[in-house]
Amino acid sequence: MTLYSLKPGFQKLLRPIARWLHDHSVSANQITVAALLLSLATGAALCGWVAPVVWLLVPPMLLLRMALNALDGMLARDFQQPTPLGAILNEMGDVLADIGLYLPLALVPGAPVAWVVTFVLLALLSEFSGVVAVLIGASRRYDGPLGKSDRALLFGGIALLLGFGLSPGFWLTAILLVASGLLAVTCFNRLRAALRELSSCP
Repeated sequence: MTLYSLKPGFQKLLRPIARWLHDHSVSANQITVAALLLSLATGAALCGWVAPVVWLLVPPMLLLRMALNALDGMLARDFQQPTPLGAILNEMGDVLADIGLYLPLALVPGAPVAWVVTFVLLALLSEFSGVVAVLIGASRRYDGPLGKSDRALLFGGIALLLGFGLSPGFWLTAILLVASGLLAVTCFNRLRAALRELSSCP
């Protein structure tokens, strides 16, 4: 069970916006690129860290990014035709956005750099595990326990704590250690589910 299972309800709320964007000739690819640029801009602001309060930008940005990610999928499926370029932008955009947004955490004084990097690498590996399923003939896997939306919720919580002035310490190391373990399980679950899907095919 992950936040990804809530996506249909989230999309239902956003459907009028998707219709409005389509009526105004906004493409799914434009939304995908906008989500990436938003994440990179926020990451750049975090790199220029001057006060903890800058981390309060992260939670609303993550919510907006989730909305944009849902909108680009709806625009592609419901109003336009999905394209190979769109698929590339969608997968690459998510990976680059995660790198640009999560790595600045390593620059916070006192943050456990090694665990931040480990978390980011495992996050990328989990997305690769989902995509590689397609290469072997299975469907794109989104299994948990720590999918993209779950990571966003976790990182948003960390950002809130930092933004309200809590200094990095053992609590951050512990969160990243547990999250890294859950990401390793996520990779395993996605690959196992892909193999099971293929083995159940006639």
